Amino acid sequence: MKRGLTTFLSFTAILAGSGAAPTTAQQSANERLSSVEEALITSTILRGRGGPASVNWIDAGERFSYTITNPMTREEEIRRYDPATLSDELLFQARDLTLPGTSQPLAYESFQWSRDSRHLVFQTDFRPLYRNSGMADFYVYDLADKTLRLAADDARTAELSPDGIKLGYERGGDLFVYDMNAAEERRLTTGGSDSIFAGVFDWVYEEEFGQTQAWRWSPDSRRVAFWETDERGVPVVQLTDYEGKHPRFVSIPYPKVGDKNPVVRIGVADVTSGETRWMETGESGDFYIPRVYWTSAKDTLAVVTLNRTQNDLKVFFFDVNTGGRRLLFEEKSDAWIDVFDFFADVQDYLYFPEGVRELLWISDRDGWQHIYRYDYDGNLLNQVTQGPWVVTRVDGIEPDTKTIYYTSTEPSPLERHLYAVGFDGTGKRRLTQTRGTHSVNLSPNGAFYIDSWSNLQQPRQVELWSTDGQKLATLEDNAITTRWLQSHAYSPRELFRFTTNDGVQLDGSMIKPPDFDPTQRYPVLISIYGGPGSQQVRDAFETNGWYQYLVQHGYIVVGLNNRGSGNYGRDFMEVVYGHLGKWESHDFAELAKYMGTQAYVDREHIGIQGTSYGGYSAIYSMLRYPELFALGIANSPVTDWRLYDTIYTERYMGLLNANREGYERSSVIPMAENLRGHLLLVHSAMDENVHPQNTMQLLTALASAGKDVDFRFYPPGAHGAAFDRNSFVTMNEVYTNALCEHLASSCLPANLNSR
Repeated sequence: MKRGLTTFLSFTAILAGSGAAPTTAQQSANERLSSVEEALITSTILRGRGGPASVNWIDAGERFSYTITNPMTREEEIRRYDPATLSDELLFQARDLTLPGTSQPLAYESFQWSRDSRHLVFQTDFRPLYRNSGMADFYVYDLADKTLRLAADDARTAELSPDGIKLGYERGGDLFVYDMNAAEERRLTTGGSDSIFAGVFDWVYEEEFGQTQAWRWSPDSRRVAFWETDERGVPVVQLTDYEGKHPRFVSIPYPKVGDKNPVVRIGVADVTSGETRWMETGESGDFYIPRVYWTSAKDTLAVVTLNRTQNDLKVFFFDVNTGGRRLLFEEKSDAWIDVFDFFADVQDYLYFPEGVRELLWISDRDGWQHIYRYDYDGNLLNQVTQGPWVVTRVDGIEPDTKTIYYTSTEPSPLERHLYAVGFDGTGKRRLTQTRGTHSVNLSPNGAFYIDSWSNLQQPRQVELWSTDGQKLATLEDNAITTRWLQSHAYSPRELFRFTTNDGVQLDGSMIKPPDFDPTQRYPVLISIYGGPGSQQVRDAFETNGWYQYLVQHGYIVVGLNNRGSGNYGRDFMEVVYGHLGKWESHDFAELAKYMGTQAYVDREHIGIQGTSYGGYSAIYSMLRYPELFALGIANSPVTDWRLYDTIYTERYMGLLNANREGYERSSVIPMAENLRGHLLLVHSAMDENVHPQNTMQLLTALASAGKDVDFRFYPPGAHGAAFDRNSFVTMNEVYTNALCEHLASSCLPANLNSR
């Protein structure tokens, strides 16, 4: 549910330079987008290059590796960059390297470094299973002697041990270790099957707790901690793309609200003896184990548990030699507790600095998400950060100087900036100074960081900085974006704020036509997501080419940080608890009303559209406030939360038996008879996330209510519906024509059969 529509278009990136967006006067006279297809291509130009690709800090954080396609050979190279000297050298190229014993060239999907920066592990022949995982073969390359060896085939995940001698991996539901010195494979677990497996997550854990590798090397390379999952009894969903004479159905164990969950436990396997010791938490009933961490204390593993409603979190310390445990601390909430943040690309809220018997925990216990510091006896040493703003992530920890680097919203919820602060909360300083949204990749030693940033006026810039405040280099200034802006019409995102009828201030964004005339009246498209913890509106450069196409054809496109959004404090986000849809739709309706008061808005022609949670929000808003929306477009929507998975839904809605009324009120299906405007529904047959059952049940309810809607079905597509480049373009043309027919007084329809 966390993910929106995937962009299937990929285009060759071009080297770039710097500059800012042209003025409105320039825009109106410049070239305009001629088609939806061109608009989608334009998104790539507006996003620009992201700077060095596949960055890995190596050599103890003194340098980083990155990948680049050689413009002469058209082949990928792995290069090494030294921030201290600004030198750049070739480390590896697959050219002339073949798979052992064959003439087949090495072609890899991804790679990882050993901790000592002496080996590379290449993932090849990747075969997807779920959206974030799949099967692959893994080869180890020695940079010193330039040898390549097959270490694991048909494995789900693989990782080198910290000492660089062994490769751990999961295959067929069991864990193995390959000793590169002895060239031998050792099996660590047995009994893997289709329903009980070690070292790999089931669908719901992978999807909703955000990780694919269900095992962890110990720092001394002597042990592997792993999840064992038992999904017997978990109900199965079946999906098909309807291909062939007799369609093949794919079965996926998928627990929906109230269903039996997979049962997990944590084992620790000794790599030498093969013996496994189980870490028994002592928890009873239905609970989750979303995270485990090796600590700085010898042979000590931290295990995090959450009750099924995810409002009671416990952190246990285990002695892996004996299995003995002690409760370190417990945290409770009136709503839910997060252990990671998909939207900020944060895998963990719990951090264990190397060499220090202390841990950091990001919590919103005082109403704002901040850093708290504990010792290994579970004593709270101090609250590191505080104030009416949010820490979004810890970017790095430097134990020697007792410095924490973190990103926060302190200047504004619409911005992101990097700060440094002492463990004790003193000496805070801001490192990123330019207004806007900064995304930082910090070196492990805390000496350097790569800063990718933009703001409303400035396309993405990628810069290399030292943490002492010196800018070392501009790694990407995206001149191609600037050149395009100088020759094409472009409308920047504008930010605004308004107050709802119940006195809450909300931040919105607006994109107006490049030749905007305040005496004219324009149709409005409210484009949304709206799910808990997400954030749509920021001080960042607008890069959506389809939005540019729409505004050039006379629409205004609007976004909103509705209640439920993250980074405005706990109460603003958690007000949606127990009744998803209520406050989100209220705020979207308030936005529509606010826009309707503007003299330049055609209040009779306001539409709303979104994908995934955005699709749900669009339908809910349209049916709850039918007088406000002339058109709704919903792609891959949840229509009844009882049809969605346990971990995501029960986190925000509670258990079904305790909140049946809330579940009923959060369903759009009972409101089908309220439909007044035009509704376009889009779904795929192979959506393993939001099953097509959601849309099918809504279609039945609408038909029973005598309501007609448009429906587009994409059988092979996954979540987001489109399954290749042409289907993605076609789907957006369908959107555009729906807007043309139901919102615009006059427009040029997209040609659906022009390619």
